[in-house]
Amino acid sequence: MDDYDPSSMDAQIAQQHILHSINPITETEIIPLREALHRVVAEDIRSTINVPGHTNSAMDGYAIRSSDIPNEETKQFKLIGTAWAGRPFNDKVSNNECVRIMTGAAMPTNTDTVVMQEHVQVDDSLITIDNKQRANQNVRQAGEDIAEGALVFTPGKFLNPSDIGLIASLGIGKIKVIRKLRVAFFSTGDELISIGTPLEAGQIYDSNRYTLWGMLTRIGVEINDLGVVRDTPEAVESSFLEASGNADIVITSGGVSVGDADFVKETLERLGEVNFWKVAMKPGRPLAFGKIKDAYFFGLPGNPVSVMVTFYIFVQAAIEKMMGHEPKPRIQIKAISKSKLRKRPGRVEYQRGTYQLNEDGDYIVERTGEQGSGILRSMSNANCFIFLPMESNGVSIGDKVEIWPFDSFI
Repeated sequence: MDDYDPSSMDAQIAQQHILHSINPITETEIIPLREALHRVVAEDIRSTINVPGHTNSAMDGYAIRSSDIPNEETKQFKLIGTAWAGRPFNDKVSNNECVRIMTGAAMPTNTDTVVMQEHVQVDDSLITIDNKQRANQNVRQAGEDIAEGALVFTPGKFLNPSDIGLIASLGIGKIKVIRKLRVAFFSTGDELISIGTPLEAGQIYDSNRYTLWGMLTRIGVEINDLGVVRDTPEAVESSFLEASGNADIVITSGGVSVGDADFVKETLERLGEVNFWKVAMKPGRPLAFGKIKDAYFFGLPGNPVSVMVTFYIFVQAAIEKMMGHEPKPRIQIKAISKSKLRKRPGRVEYQRGTYQLNEDGDYIVERTGEQGSGILRSMSNANCFIFLPMESNGVSIGDKVEIWPFDSFI
């Protein structure tokens, strides 16, 4: 019966409801290109130049006129100079002449074909090539990558390292992006203490703020860690008001279940609105979603694994949409289970597993030991979720299961 509640919201409906409720932020800022990694483009980016800017060689070799490619088995050419990257050969090339050319060097006037150096015979100032060459081979045309005036990126593009390099190739040093999303979070619980303080009876170190900090840092948001809040209505209310004052999203861990000392839900109902607070899933059933002032609110469970699962399944996609780009698609793979997995119908489960390819080229997966929501090692040792749908009543060894690699989220 653990974590089962027939009145809980279907997990897929909860996901859809959250994404439907979220509106992207629109404020922008202009930043140096070096600071734009993992930021979201806020305007059209067009090229004002051709990339490459000139027709150039894709290989080290010899530039010739394609009309001189031999019909007979071989033919000799007179070597009249060298073209270097950044130092072009400026004279014209006549019939049966060639120029030594380096990768990236501009093609000399009248030439349109490069013969790789491995395919020629050199004898002082003469080279010999065969008739296996093709016109325009080993040549990169001006504007082949990006033409002058071409639209390169549109608003909503989430910039990765290759995108940064592409923009740099256009000579653009500053771009307009959506400002960083501001996320405030805190943990609740009288049993929680910060690292560095000796543990007393009944106390535990607060790991949730560290996992939340790590997950949020990977996404690239502006973080406000408000620490540990005591389990009193006054403390919870004060922290809510402080967090929502300058945040786009407020996240809490703990305090959203039905215990006498769980004040998050009742405080949220008084100060803002609660859309739902129970989801048919394991781990992570006590999940609250709503608003406080202008900030969206996510009340995550207190158990460490539940915090990470609910963040990856619900919160991360909401953050991505609010940042102004499409949520990252989730990779779904079929794998053969090497473990017997217990489950009852009526909820989805995200068990933690490790997957790999076997000798036959099939994906196999096994769970990472005990799956309790307080066993953080089950996440630390895992590289995927084993997704068990609502109707599943368990998995036998050898059954096919659906896995979601952590690469989908991290």
